[in-house]
Amino acid sequence: MKRIFSTAAMLLSAGLALAACGSSGSGGNPLDTTSAQPSGAASSAPAGGGKAIIGSFDFDESVLLGSIYAQALEAKGVQVEEKPRIGSREVVYDQVKAGGLTIVPEYNGNLLAFIDPKTTAGTTADVDTALKEKLPDTLEILTSSPAEDKDSLSVSEASAAKDSLKSIEDLAKVSKTMVVGGPPEFKKRWEARFKEVYGLEFKEWKPTGPTTADAIKDGTIQVGNVFTTDPKIIANKLVPLADPKNIFPAQNVTPLVYKAGTNDTIKTTLDAVSAKLSTQSLIEMMTKISVNKDEPATVAKEWLSANGFG
Repeated sequence: MKRIFSTAAMLLSAGLALAACGSSGSGGNPLDTTSAQPSGAASSAPAGGGKAIIGSFDFDESVLLGSIYAQALEAKGVQVEEKPRIGSREVVYDQVKAGGLTIVPEYNGNLLAFIDPKTTAGTTADVDTALKEKLPDTLEILTSSPAEDKDSLSVSEASAAKDSLKSIEDLAKVSKTMVVGGPPEFKKRWEARFKEVYGLEFKEWKPTGPTTADAIKDGTIQVGNVFTTDPKIIANKLVPLADPKNIFPAQNVTPLVYKAGTNDTIKTTLDAVSAKLSTQSLIEMMTKISVNKDEPATVAKEWLSANGFG
């Protein structure tokens, strides 16, 4: 809320975040509305290693990705300042746009939906093309990673079996009896779109935030917005429903950068990191953080070392 606009053409307002795709069961999501005061504008990167201020959203996966970026850049001689857990996309985007942040690990579909709520782009290529057209001149995206943390509507195994639920489309026959949970902004951003695309009308909407996966397990809600790299999908035996009408677009991990604050060292290093990241590696790293309670910086260091960035 991963990741917290939670996504594409289907979103209702221009102010978006988690999360994500970022992962709702792992300390927050891309949609969390926690605020922070903007930092001062970052200076343009000088020659050589340069300098970078790296921000992240207020959820564990974003903090992890920010630490991966930071440690990879430090190994290349870049002077790095980390500003983790700043808050929602609304807050973080304004800071990087103004130059107060140099780099933010983003989710391309959520970012596009934040900038252009009416977008219909769904694939990675289409989303990235649209972003390059829509972003202001001060910003750019670097190469998107294959790693993806998508939004899902998930249910318990028992609910899936009882009501024969395999896709979001199947919810239409039972949604009026169901309580749905997700980030605080979930209802505002998705209620009309779910009705328009899938004919869904829920009995009640509850702001469950990072406890969404647990709330499905204990029956507090019957369906929830859980991000696909959340280890609790497996731990809680949840079933992410298929999305045949692609209401949730591509959500690739993608560095968003302030142009004047970057140089070739920063760009080539982050592109190399993106090339190595995978969805499976995100799941494995998030399991260490969520289940084993390892620190994101420690997990980041281990991944970088294992992938030749040590």
